[in-house]
Amino acid sequence: MAGLREGALVWITRTQPAAEATAERVRALGFSALVAPLLEVQALNDAVIDLTDVSAIAFTSANAVSAFAALSGEREMRVFAVGDTTAAAARAVGFRIVLSAQGDVRALASALAARRRELTGPILYPTAAEPSQDLAGALVAAGLTTRVAVVYLTTEVRPSASLIAHVPEVGGVLVHSAKAAGVLAALLADHPAPHLNAYCLSPQAAQPLASCGLAVVLSAAAPNEAALLALLTRSRGD
Repeated sequence: MAGLREGALVWITRTQPAAEATAERVRALGFSALVAPLLEVQALNDAVIDLTDVSAIAFTSANAVSAFAALSGEREMRVFAVGDTTAAAARAVGFRIVLSAQGDVRALASALAARRRELTGPILYPTAAEPSQDLAGALVAAGLTTRVAVVYLTTEVRPSASLIAHVPEVGGVLVHSAKAAGVLAALLADHPAPHLNAYCLSPQAAQPLASCGLAVVLSAAAPNEAALLALLTRSRGD
């Protein structure tokens, strides 16, 4: 595996404001960081939140937490979060009963299914218009009633001329979603970067980059940022 030297430039593609937090962690590992998101979040301020008979809320991203918190003052219900970052976001906006599944959508669905006797009403699932993973389908398959609330959109960010000019300087790129990977793949089709190492949050995020001719395309051992950044650490050691 091609390694990254200390101080190498790592491109952070995830949405703001999370991108800045990721950049701080990357710098703490001894790399430089280029924050240039490929997606942006647009909250749907007119979204309707129906809490009638809801027994729990399921969040699969911090973006969903933020969008929900802007729309509703509800903070007493139990929250089931896909991972620790999303759980921390839920606690930060005032939720007190928060469980982290510490995994992916399947882990979250399993955590909810394990408590089906406690969940007497629908599970509210605030999400994006085009979610990267199908939690609603997983919950229905587990026999749980789900109420989907679309609370935000993710839209592509048009790469700037400045970003394109920086691509030859970038040693590694962090990819947090399949949608961002698709945007990156389109950019690389016009601006090949055979030297580039791609570090992806999951196999789904890696898949669109498989045929882009990159130096390496790696998936984290678990779908969380700690595992993703561990790929950088190991790369530096090669």
